[in-house]
Amino acid sequence: MVYQIDAHCKRLLWIGKERTIESFSRFFDLMGADFCQGLRYVCSDMWKGHLEVVRRRVPQAVHVLDRFHIVANLNKALDEIRAAEARRLRLGGDSETLKHTRWCLLKRTKNLTRKQCGRLRELLSMNLRTGRAYLLARDFQHLWEYTSPTWAGKFLDLWCRTAMRSRLDPSKKIARQLRSHRALILNYFRAKKMFSSGVVEALNNNAKLSIRKAYGFRTFTALEVALFHQLGQLPEPPLTHKFW
Repeated sequence: MVYQIDAHCKRLLWIGKERTIESFSRFFDLMGADFCQGLRYVCSDMWKGHLEVVRRRVPQAVHVLDRFHIVANLNKALDEIRAAEARRLRLGGDSETLKHTRWCLLKRTKNLTRKQCGRLRELLSMNLRTGRAYLLARDFQHLWEYTSPTWAGKFLDLWCRTAMRSRLDPSKKIARQLRSHRALILNYFRAKKMFSSGVVEALNNNAKLSIRKAYGFRTFTALEVALFHQLGQLPEPPLTHKFW
């Protein structure tokens, strides 16, 4: 799905039936050349199809990699390290050290309960791969505090070098991914930190709610009609009666 997000409007523009380059390209064909040339900013995830089509069809737009998906990938790597270490400890007869620690690691610090805070402190006092991965992921959050693309880039480079020396394969994989998309990540700061898919995630949740309320749709056309009525801000005819 493609949404229009600006100061005065948040609405659904287009729904693709499949997640393919050909399907996504049809959106730009539908909107026309004038619309494409007028685009100043585009925000997307790291899917290669999005990157390729945006680069080819709207090269003048500042392409911002979404902060939400970057953080989600970091958390996925952290959880992968935790799960692997928990399995290793269980095989060695220790089933308690990492038991019930998943949300202690993945939740924001301010949202942790008192019990979870104590559990996290206990975990970080041990020499575990999971603790090192958590500290790496937590340190990365400082990136979003920068306003200058130059200084944000210096921090990103330093973080990636640290991750590559961590001997944590999932973290090293993330570091390589971030290096390969460095310019697009720094576009977040060039766009004055105004664009992320936080609003899009809220709209996607509304879309999922519409689908659940209908218990699914038999055809793609019915799904399109329902979602455009729900999220498209379509013009409405004047009421025949006035209510007060």
